[in-house]
Amino acid sequence: MNIGVLKEAQAGETRVAATPATVAQLLKLGYEVVVEPGAGAAASFSDEAYAEAGATVGDPLAADIVFGVNTPTAAQLDGLKEGATLISLLSPMLKPEIVEDLAKRPITALSMDAVPRISRAQSLDVLSSMANIAGYRAVVEAAHVFGRFFTGQVTAAGKVPPATVLVAGVGVAGLAAIGAAGSLGAIVYATDPRPEVADQVASLGGEYLSVESDEVEVSATGYAKEMSDDYNTRAAALYAEKVPDVDILITTALIPGRPAPRLITAEMVASMKPGSVIVDMAAINGGNVEGSVAGEAVVTDNGVTIIGYTDLAGRLPAQASQLYGTNLVNLMKLMTPEKDGQLVLDFEDVVQRAMTVVRQGELTWPPPKVEVSAAPAAAPAAAPAPAAEPPAPMTDEKRLTIVGVAALVFFLIVSQAPNALINQLFVFSLAIVVGYYVIGHVHHALHTPLMSVTNAISGIIVVGGLLQIGQGDDAITIVSALAILLASINIFGGFAVTRRMLAMFTRS
Repeated sequence: MNIGVLKEAQAGETRVAATPATVAQLLKLGYEVVVEPGAGAAASFSDEAYAEAGATVGDPLAADIVFGVNTPTAAQLDGLKEGATLISLLSPMLKPEIVEDLAKRPITALSMDAVPRISRAQSLDVLSSMANIAGYRAVVEAAHVFGRFFTGQVTAAGKVPPATVLVAGVGVAGLAAIGAAGSLGAIVYATDPRPEVADQVASLGGEYLSVESDEVEVSATGYAKEMSDDYNTRAAALYAEKVPDVDILITTALIPGRPAPRLITAEMVASMKPGSVIVDMAAINGGNVEGSVAGEAVVTDNGVTIIGYTDLAGRLPAQASQLYGTNLVNLMKLMTPEKDGQLVLDFEDVVQRAMTVVRQGELTWPPPKVEVSAAPAAAPAAAPAPAAEPPAPMTDEKRLTIVGVAALVFFLIVSQAPNALINQLFVFSLAIVVGYYVIGHVHHALHTPLMSVTNAISGIIVVGGLLQIGQGDDAITIVSALAILLASINIFGGFAVTRRMLAMFTRS
């Protein structure tokens, strides 16, 4: 089978569905590739580069499988042969008229923006790929308009304060924006209805601003969901408080299949400082910011620039095309199990089923719901473990018996020991008693620092070893050397542990 790569007909589109690098990967799967003349010109991929990669430059509409970025025009759809498979961004949730049109044609259509957000399908997730690029580009566009440093500097001419950036929505685009703004030296804040993203924000050097609400957002689709009125009211209060102090605001909130939620009102925009910049990444779906215009940058009366560009990913066409083409290659790997150039559409696979809009002229949209929530299922309540019976307390008779036996053994040793050893045994016995009552009655939480210090007292062993070593007896010399070595390790180890523990309570 052969794959055709369309030249995008949508005005201003710079991306292409395959690059010379992805063409080589498609050839390894057994497919032939036909690229429309000039398809990659806007992304700096020449027809010669495709030819060198092994593709043929010609008519892609005659191919068995047709790749595109956007929904093809009516003329392009009319040119598809019967039984062809179309794979592109069809937006079936937002464009029901396209779904109806496709259902009238004897073709199969798969939408790349309908990939379910499950772990196995991450390599096919075009929305994440494009959002990553768009989030990065949003910061670049804001920096271009902002006209000042992002990072703070101290110069001979005075101090330059760092820019303050607020990112609303910590999805893939939001995280990319946080990383890009932080790498430029800005102070970055971020907010999101999902409290679990706080760690992700912190890992990129940002500060998470939580909305104090009893509602915790857990989505069963992998995307954000519409929040309650109570949450929206609290979020609006947070934005109203924070927005006047930020230099750059980037909004990324989108709900699949619905208009973008309105986060920033005109009053909030009016409260911002002149020269501030807003990048509304949801402008294509109505916008998160009141006053944003899809595809344009507008300046408000108080000097705030609102950027509503809808082609942020396309402003990095070579990178966007490479990532999109790689997503398509990963899909073809999934649908070409034998790597023999034969496409196999498996409806038992939830990923392929979810992406299929039309199958041989038969409408298959919408697909069955795919539960992708990462929230763990509630485990069945385990039966309570039987309470362990407490150990029986030692009886007085048993305790007295043990003490008596120990005393008898001690007196037998003393009766046979020389006078010099008796004094040492007496001191040793006292040390055991004192150590038991001192150490044994200390709380467990204090054992480590206490033992690290008391172990250091064993330095007296080093002194004793030094006095005994070199007495002319090899056995005494060996034992003394071992005692010095082990006691030294104990001393240095004890102080090292103590120092590390004390450092835990020291403010940096």
